[in-house]
Amino acid sequence: MAKCAICEKSVLFGNQVSHSHRRSNKIWKPNVKRVNIQTEAGNKRVYVCTSCLRSGKVKRAEIKTAE
Repeated sequence: MAKCAICEKSVLFGNQVSHSHRRSNKIWKPNVKRVNIQTEAGNKRVYVCTSCLRSGKVKRAEIKTAE
């Protein structure tokens, strides 16, 4: 399972409880995207959660297209 490279957000486990209070296993997955980000060493492709992207903790790399 993917994990955010910035905040290390990953999968959470717990119980899903129905109306009759029966319990079954439940998995909560983070909204993780594979993006190119800018670093001091250059551009890098890592998994980043969308909350880190929206908050501005990382900056997406500029994609250069051949013209």
